Amino acid sequence: MKNGRRIVVKIGTSSLTGEGGSINLRRIDELAKVLSGVRNESNSVVLVTSGAVGVGSSVLWNGVRPSELDGLQAAAAVGQIRLMHIYDKLFGEFGVPVAQVLLTRGNVENEIQRRNCLNAFERLLSLGVIPIVNANDVVNTDEIKELAGFRDNDNLSAVVAELIGADMLIFLTDADGLFDSNPHSNPNAKLIPRVSEVTPEMYANCEGKSTLGTGGMTSKLRAAERMLAIGKEAAIMNSERPSQIYELLAGAGVGTIFSAKK
Repeated sequence: MKNGRRIVVKIGTSSLTGEGGSINLRRIDELAKVLSGVRNESNSVVLVTSGAVGVGSSVLWNGVRPSELDGLQAAAAVGQIRLMHIYDKLFGEFGVPVAQVLLTRGNVENEIQRRNCLNAFERLLSLGVIPIVNANDVVNTDEIKELAGFRDNDNLSAVVAELIGADMLIFLTDADGLFDSNPHSNPNAKLIPRVSEVTPEMYANCEGKSTLGTGGMTSKLRAAERMLAIGKEAAIMNSERPSQIYELLAGAGVGTIFSAKK
């Protein structure tokens, strides 16, 4: 990929938090450094972040995700402001301004609201701002209940990528990429370096999700398949090495790359 592209990066709860939902400051600092560098090379960057409920749960209930709806709303409200404070501080150290964008499904399905969202993204990106996006779990409980909302932030990231016409969607997760079986239960599982078509067998090999998160490899496959359908690229890579984003954008084989056949 050449400079001047639009890139959406999604990072999950398990990559942002440690034991009990405590914030992984080192990871976020590394991410801020890399994304600031990518942005400084004339690219436009949008970050879709999970973690609000996980971080809020660590503050209010020692890392235990509440089961009641109003508890999840409270966790999201507390966690979101903590996350944004950290993002603002760490990106600010690299001279890059950030903005908070909270979305619901209605915001992108209603014609007028969708246009308003796009206008806001376009203006922010033109100013060199990195928009930091999350689902608005506090006021729209459908997002938390995973019923009529985005269902998970993997899908949200694909929706945002479509909306702004992104060239690539990058998933940062706790796995090296997509494997032919679960590497946690099968030590002989093999990494799939490149995918041009998502198959039923790939979905069948996906299982599990993090304790504090709502997504998993299945949701990332759905989002990647959505990107392939519109002729764009996606990638799944390990969040422990954010600097590999540079290699990925330079064309190196990192993680699993989803690219439609020409």
